Order: sequence, then structure tokens, then C-alpha cells
Amino acid sequence: MNYIKSLFILVIVGMAACAPKVAKETTTAAAPSGDFRSMAPKAGPARPVKIGTSHQFTLANGLKVIVVENHKLPQISYQLTIDRDEMMEKEKAGLADISGSLLATGTTKNSKAEIDEAVDYIGANLSTGSAGGFASSLTKHSDKILALFSDVILKPAFPEAEFDKIKTQTLSGLQTEKDDPNAISGNVSRVLTYGAAHPYGEITNESTVSNINLEDCKNYYATYFKPGNAYLVIVGDITPEVAKAKAEKYFGSWAAGITPEYEYAFPKGLDNTGVAFVDKSGAVQSVINITYALDMKPGAPDVIPARVMNTILGSGFSGRLFKNLREDKAYTYGAYSSLDADELVGNFSANASVRNEVTDSAITQFLIELDKLRNEPVTQEELDLAKSFIAGGFARSLESPQTVAGFALNIDMYKLPADYYETYLQKLAAVTIEDVSRLAKKYITPSKARIVVVGNKDEVMNKLTAFDKEDGKIQLYDIYANPRKDESGAVVDISATDLVEKYLTSIGGRQKLDAVMSLDQTYTMDMMGSSITSRVVQNAGKFYMGMSTQGMTIMKQVYDGEKGLMEQGGQQMAIEGKDLESIKEQSVLFVERNYNSAGYTTEVKGMEDINGKPCYKLLVTKPSGAKSTEYYDQATGLKIKEVQTSESQGQPSIMTFEYADYKMVDGINVPHTVIWSGVMPTPIVMKAATVKVNGDVDSSLFKI
Repeated sequence: MNYIKSLFILVIVGMAACAPKVAKETTTAAAPSGDFRSMAPKAGPARPVKIGTSHQFTLANGLKVIVVENHKLPQISYQLTIDRDEMMEKEKAGLADISGSLLATGTTKNSKAEIDEAVDYIGANLSTGSAGGFASSLTKHSDKILALFSDVILKPAFPEAEFDKIKTQTLSGLQTEKDDPNAISGNVSRVLTYGAAHPYGEITNESTVSNINLEDCKNYYATYFKPGNAYLVIVGDITPEVAKAKAEKYFGSWAAGITPEYEYAFPKGLDNTGVAFVDKSGAVQSVINITYALDMKPGAPDVIPARVMNTILGSGFSGRLFKNLREDKAYTYGAYSSLDADELVGNFSANASVRNEVTDSAITQFLIELDKLRNEPVTQEELDLAKSFIAGGFARSLESPQTVAGFALNIDMYKLPADYYETYLQKLAAVTIEDVSRLAKKYITPSKARIVVVGNKDEVMNKLTAFDKEDGKIQLYDIYANPRKDESGAVVDISATDLVEKYLTSIGGRQKLDAVMSLDQTYTMDMMGSSITSRVVQNAGKFYMGMSTQGMTIMKQVYDGEKGLMEQGGQQMAIEGKDLESIKEQSVLFVERNYNSAGYTTEVKGMEDINGKPCYKLLVTKPSGAKSTEYYDQATGLKIKEVQTSESQGQPSIMTFEYADYKMVDGINVPHTVIWSGVMPTPIVMKAATVKVNGDVDSSLFKI
């Protein structure tokens, strides 16, 4: 399996070569004189804001309708929002999202294809989700889009074939998240912050999605899609009178009903700072998230001054965190914070991705900035700059009619004062340095925060012990926030030599492997919407790798035992230097046979849990200096995961491979599914179409 890495590099290069070329456009502006960035704009007097007028009414079935009239353009939009209580999905987490997506895939009148065609024909938009849907069109097509929109909301058919598609797509997305350190950090942070008994602490994973069936989706819709807890927001080229008539025509038949109500206890936080770690083997960066829950409701008096405070701390390029960790220390590309109000539970978060070697230093700087904000007044310049930044964004948002509609919706949903947004700038202008200091002491509480780190455990975790004030111990978690036992330092019952031998035995044994002279494998995969076929042939110290799509060869690599050649787009290039050494290595069948010789070094580094299986962790250094971390199933000896670390153009590169679906082919146990992650935005699943052991090989394949 040592050829896999080059296969994917070849795939990437090949796809890039096939991509259309896009002309670059460069704009150069004259630089203003003086250091304009150091001067905050002067704040003028705040005046009441004239918010566009909204009209509201309620249908007999309880549906609340908000209309924002705007005749600048001949277009109109409809946003339906289901204002349900947050619900626990438990072992079926992901149900609401799948159910919402399913609504637009077919009705009792029209199939998905018919809906899509009708929407495209009039140049409209239509989408649905767990909490409603959205539709827009030109004014002249408003009845057509409303007929379609009301149909998907009121009469969904829940077609089983579409359900299966959405479920498959969801599982594919979750596969991607399993290897995304930012997604992992978000999942673990939520569980640890809110708890498993709170809806915000639920994680959708492959197991919960697999538990969802079509009947669950129907029940979700029947339970929560009721007009009495719904809003229909209409924005655009329409009068309130016409809007009311259309709302009654298309949604008046929606049967009334009562939806369940839920209450949840406020999450119990930490008494002292705690550290949670998630191992990402081979990672060259750590994702840091300092987070905790807070009690702040939308529209509360603290919301606006708290936003000013957070803007000073970590909202954008001018934030203290960005200036410290990026501009001053060069630890990261960006460091930010957020402070969010919520009806149930608010949240504070400060985060960044940093190099392994500075992970502990970065956390130190985070804590320094948080303590500084709590204990030292901000400057007048910082205050003015933050208020100007917020005011500018608020003013720009008013250019959109949807903003006005959103304001009206928020006022009703969150029971805000009627003039909340009209006086927003006045409330913003009134924020003082003293307000910021007061709220910093109230809401910035690093002494009770949880520091979640996703990174390379071997390089980072032991450096973080000093930050844990709970018990001085770092708790290790898996990607779904399940506690894990740190077994890296545990005494293992097998040597590196014996582990490699166990693996070789599991795939056929040395005698069988030594008798293999050639291995010819064909893989299929989907990349960027294209179906790719790749053939890999190893034969008596020679190597061939070719890629094709729709019968056309994209590129190939060849090694004839002495020389290497790469061909792409009709152009040929000799493979030399380190690349030649690499392809030579790939020509070796079952290279693991050489792990205890030929310049390889191996070391067993304890145990790790991989997808619920206890695995031995083996560090391998190749003669070229390249390193890999390999995981072998304790029970079977089979290699189930490999993390390869290398350098490309001076930058570290990490690729992860998961091996599954082992099948015997002429006495050799070969993985028929390989999942690769690390370079492309989504994992690539390779499926073995054919595997031939000691078959006839055309010698012309290796001709250079």
C-alpha cells in the first residue's frame, strides 16, 4: 500500500490540469498618505435610525405574517420560519436537518424533478430546512413560486429514494468532518460546554444518522410544522393587502395544531480552568478553543456593550487577539473571539490554529489578553474604533430589505422593545469605557473556561498540564467527545519487529508474500464530480500508475527499474532526485517486509483507539527521512490507518489513509476500500474494482 500517497498526488495534479483556467483581475489603489490605520474615525452624534416599515397580521390558523414593502426591484421573497423549542434528538441526532431537506424533494403533486424544472423555468429559488424554507422570484411569477413553495411546506411526499440520497450525502459529509480539526473542535467544545443532556450538546454522527428512518422524518414534520408557531416573512415588490390575500390563499388551509414545549437546565460549568485534548495524529497545527457557556438573552441591556467589548478583544484585524498572536508573535494566521446571546444558553469562544511548537505559548497569550481585558480599562481609541466598526456594519445592513424583515421577526420572537433597532445606534454611542470594564469582569471568566485543543498528542499534550487548574490532569477525548484513556505511555506486549510480522501474517504470511511477483490493481473514485479510474501495477521492481476518465488517460507515472517518467497532457518529464527515490520505493511489493532492515526504523508508541478498535501505534521512519504513523488492529494485526507526514514546497503536508474491507485474493489479504483525507476538501473513497496477483503483465507498461 506504499504507492497510495503518490496515487493521490497524481490525482490532485491531474484534476488541476483538467480544471478551466480563470483570468486573474488585479486592482491597484493609491495609498493614502499617513498611517490611516492608526487613527480611529471621529464619532458623530447618534441619531434615531429610520427603519423601513413592516406590516404584521395573523391568519386564522395562527400563522404570523410580516410584510416589508419595497418596490425598488420587481422581485419578492418568502421566508417561512418555524419557531419551535429546541429538541433533543438523542440517538437520532441529525433528524431535523434530514427531515427539513426532504421537504423539497417531492410533494403529493410533483416529483423533485418536476419541482426543480418549474423553479428553474421561472428563474426562481426554493429551498427548505429543519426550521422552514425560502423562496424568491420576480414579481410576475409570485403566484407560481408561492404555489410551489406552499406545496412543499404543506404537502410533502417524503419519497424514500430521496430520503436514501440525503442520508448518504449526510454520511459523506460526516466522513469529511471526522478528519477536520475545526469540526472536531466544534463538536467536542459543544458537548463539554453544554452537556449531553442539552440540545446544544448533541453531536450528529454516523451512528445517529444510521438510526434515522423515513417514518421518523414524517413524525418530525407532523409534530413541529404547525402554523401556530410559524412566521411567514414577505419582502419586496408587494403591498400589504396583496400579501395578505396571497398568504390566506396559499397558507390559510394549513391545519392548526399544538407543538411540544421543552425546558432545559442551564449547563453546569467548571469551577476552575480545565483542558480537554483530542489527538490528531501527525498534525502540524493545534486548533485551540477557549470556551464556556454564559447567560445572556437576545435584546438584554448587556448585549450591545458586550458586542463592543468583544470587538475590542477579538473581532477582526483590529482585535487584541489578532494583533498579539498574529502580528506580534506570528503564531497564527488569525485569532478571534465571539460572544453570543441566546434564549437558552449564550457562549463565549476564543480560538486560533497555531503551530505545534507554540501551542502552549499561544494559550498563555490568550489568557494574558483575557485577564488584561478584565483588569485594565480599554483605551478611548479602542472604544471609538469598535463602535465605528459596529455602526458601519449596522448601517450597511439597512440597505437590505431582508434586514428590516429580520428586525421585525426578532422583535416578535424575542419580545424586544418596538424601537430596539431604531435606537440601536444611540445605545451603541452610549457605551463607555466603564461599561466595557464592567462587562469584561462579568462575562470574561478564563478561570472557569474549558480549553479544548485538537492536535498532535505526542508533540503537544504534555506541555499543557500547567493550564489545567481542575486537577492538573488533561482529559483525552475522541472526536465525538467520549472520554479516552491515554495509553500512549502504556507498556505494550509486542515489539516493533513482532508487530510487523503479525501484520505480514495477517495479509498472507512471508512465504506467500515472497512468492508474489506482480500486483495489478484498479481503483474507482469520484472527484470533483468526475469518475476517475486508476490502475497501479507493481512488477519485479517496476512500477506503473495511470489515471483515466471517460476512457481518456489523464496522466501516468512509470519506473522501469532504473529511470522514472511522468506524462501529463502529452508532455513528458523525467522523474529525478528524491522523486525518483520515492517511486523506486513504491515499486517494492509489501514494503513492510523491509521495515526491520534497509534503513527503516520502527518504534511502537503504545495503544490508540481507532474507530472503536484498540490498535498498536507504530512510528516508521523511512530511509528518505519521511515519517508515518501506522495503526494496527490489536486483534487481527491488520493495518487500518496510516498518517503520512512529508514536506511539499517547504510546507508540511499530512495525509491520512483508512484501510477497510479486506478480502483474500489468491491467498493475499488486500484492502478493497481506501479512504484518503488531507489535501482535497473532502475525503476520497477508493474502491478496488479488480485485484490481480501474479497475473500476466504487459511489459510495455514500463517502457520509457
